[in-house]
Amino acid sequence: MLQRRPSGNKLYESAAKTQEGFQTAGNSTQVTLNEIAVREFHDALSRDDEMAFAVAAIMALTAVIKRSTAATLMGMSKELEDAAQALQRVNPTNISLKAGCELFLRYTTRTSALELKDIETAKARLIERGLHFAETSTRARQTIAELGSRFIRSNCTVLTHGYSRVVLRLLQQAFSSGMQFSVIVTEGRPDGTGITMAKKLDAENIPVTLVLDSCVAYIMDRVDMVLVGADAVVENGGIINKLGTYGIALAAQAASKPFYVAAESYKFARLYPLGQADLPEERKPLDVGPMLPPRANVINPSRDYTPPQCISLLVTDLGVLTPAAVSDELIQLYV
Repeated sequence: MLQRRPSGNKLYESAAKTQEGFQTAGNSTQVTLNEIAVREFHDALSRDDEMAFAVAAIMALTAVIKRSTAATLMGMSKELEDAAQALQRVNPTNISLKAGCELFLRYTTRTSALELKDIETAKARLIERGLHFAETSTRARQTIAELGSRFIRSNCTVLTHGYSRVVLRLLQQAFSSGMQFSVIVTEGRPDGTGITMAKKLDAENIPVTLVLDSCVAYIMDRVDMVLVGADAVVENGGIINKLGTYGIALAAQAASKPFYVAAESYKFARLYPLGQADLPEERKPLDVGPMLPPRANVINPSRDYTPPQCISLLVTDLGVLTPAAVSDELIQLYV
């Protein structure tokens, strides 16, 4: 599942702080390129509500290549690395944003263009490669939808958690092909993203039922399969996703129900959490009402880690993978 976008004001406030930091560094050329990257990133998100953070970052970094005046490829690579860091500072806890930046840098620099002596020819080759990567990433959801819709069976009941764009696309694909099924959606506290998912499914005339997050174990006997998205797919084949995903996976495992993950390859991250304490910390506002004792503590992480042994299969734009196969795909992506 992709993280919810901050409001436009917060995005630009963050960008302004980032740019102020660059100005103190005294590198006027890189200040301009970093500003371009951050602006292009915001513009891409504002143009399309369905735009993934990682894809917006890829488009922004391609814009940096276009605007670069570096005289050497080494200089251009340094500009790209600095711009990628600027983008990550806009939303430091967004794992897919960081993974997208790292993959783009690896993809664009792993090319024969770097062997060219003519900087303009090499630059054109890098732009072409960057645009191709952005296009491939944009098509990822549709590829996953086409692969994953085959898992949906007639008259089955699918349980999903919160709101995931790629899961929604997959379910739309299955329904449009004539498959009849129903969906159970968790409410997705604290931000209520399950309500968003329920509204979008209902708009597609897909039968949907909303349940409390705490109702998952109770409802599991009525479910044929679980299908969730992911903030990130980590090195061992586990996933980081919206809080509650791990609990759902455990309930599915106890009930012998398949647990499927739909995730784009640009969310493959070089992370290896051993447990929940290893996750990058991110919290979302939580209203517990006025009755909470003033000295009581509240724990409200926004996501959790689901280990690979709880996952049946991952449906990705690289194909349908077992958790064990993820490490091999990461090697292909990064090496």
